[in-house]
Amino acid sequence: MNLVLENDYTRGLRQLGPRLPRPEAICVVSAHWLTRGTFVSCQPEPRQIYDFYGFPQELYEIRYRPQGHPGLAARAVELLRGVVPTAACDAGWGDDHAGWSVLHHLFPKADVPVFLVSIDMAAPAATHLALGRALAPLRDEGVLILGSGNIVHNLRLADLGDVDAPPEPLGLAFDAAMKQALLAGDLETLVNYQQLGETARYAVPTPDHYYPMLYPAAVRGQGEPLSFTCEIFQNRAVSMRAFLVGEH
Repeated sequence: MNLVLENDYTRGLRQLGPRLPRPEAICVVSAHWLTRGTFVSCQPEPRQIYDFYGFPQELYEIRYRPQGHPGLAARAVELLRGVVPTAACDAGWGDDHAGWSVLHHLFPKADVPVFLVSIDMAAPAATHLALGRALAPLRDEGVLILGSGNIVHNLRLADLGDVDAPPEPLGLAFDAAMKQALLAGDLETLVNYQQLGETARYAVPTPDHYYPMLYPAAVRGQGEPLSFTCEIFQNRAVSMRAFLVGEH
């Protein structure tokens, strides 16, 4: 519903877009493209995927269809193969809503090419961190690396009927711990999040939405600033925390 809502999250994205240098392309690490193995969407014209169900019709009428960038997507595959030799291009996926629902606010004209990186659900957090590090050279080639998921994402315990439902203490505690780890550059805590016990089990019942955060955290350079553009919860059990690496 953030596609059509006015709140701190959507305002933060709309305000951030004009501040960013215009990228050559955007690499979206998507919580909604779950695979066995690591894949990159290399299509010149990726299809828009409406991978959500039972929402108001107005959401399905939103058109966001940027071009792909096969050259930079292939470059991403080359870099990822340094960690996962079987990483490959994919021509069958497209731009799912983990990508376009964010970019719809960030770059509303859909005039920046986009390609996606999948989440290998068989790989541990440490591998995802390594894959993020492998993508770091893309930043020097004009690519914006965007991890799209949620630090806290527990739909089973969410109040889907009330976007402003107060968050549970367990979710707040985990979100706060990850905030401090991000600020400190404490990648060990980010990777070993399960050591936080009950708070981690509540916040990350499955890691698909957690892993994308590791990619922008991994590309952060020594001493590079990190700032938060949104720090709200929605629906009791979803953290919309968003952060930016670098000065813009």
